Amino acid sequence: MTDAPRRRRQSPAVYRRRRLAAGLLALLVIGLVVWLVAAPPWRSVPTAQTTPDYAAPSTAAAPSSAASTPSSSSSPVPSATPSQSAATGPVECSAADLTVEALSDKSEYGQGENPQLSIRLTNTSANPCTLNVGTSAQSFTVTSGTDVWWRSTDCQSEPSDLEVTLAAGQVVTSAAPLTWDRTRSSVSTCDAERPYAPTGGATYHLSVSIGGIPSTGTASFILR
Repeated sequence: MTDAPRRRRQSPAVYRRRRLAAGLLALLVIGLVVWLVAAPPWRSVPTAQTTPDYAAPSTAAAPSSAASTPSSSSSPVPSATPSQSAATGPVECSAADLTVEALSDKSEYGQGENPQLSIRLTNTSANPCTLNVGTSAQSFTVTSGTDVWWRSTDCQSEPSDLEVTLAAGQVVTSAAPLTWDRTRSSVSTCDAERPYAPTGGATYHLSVSIGGIPSTGTASFILR
């Protein structure tokens, strides 16, 4: 039977190194504990600033006058006039939208021929518009020089209204012309005999209006 092997006895130098290592480890542990107590990691954020960057709730809850008043540069101002696309339909024709012309079927009339008078309308705007083209809105006037010989409104009976829509650029003319019987008109002589206008080459001028919009010129003709 053999004896068990003996453990080699460590030299004194090895024990000294181990004690030195253990002492250094103890010093490191003690130093770490002291550092954690004296300087914890969350203190890396400066503590000298006691007021936060955001406003206090009481300040934020009270709006300033600048915040309560909208800025003209940031708040759009709605237009006072609605656009054409927002309109419910065509607007009423104005003098700027229309060209009104006086027409006669001839430039010269012989004996026994009565002038046939008409109105021509042109919508010169880029949008449709509405207009009353009935007899209540029409006016025909025949003059010779400064003398007014005849007005269609002097003895008009049963005037009527007729509302129409004129498309942009549309041109319309009276469907049925108005006949002038060559007599002088007057509101006081509608049922009485009236004198006839001079003939023999006398020149007369027709001017018209519709809806209060006058014609751009006159239509001239001669009575023989």
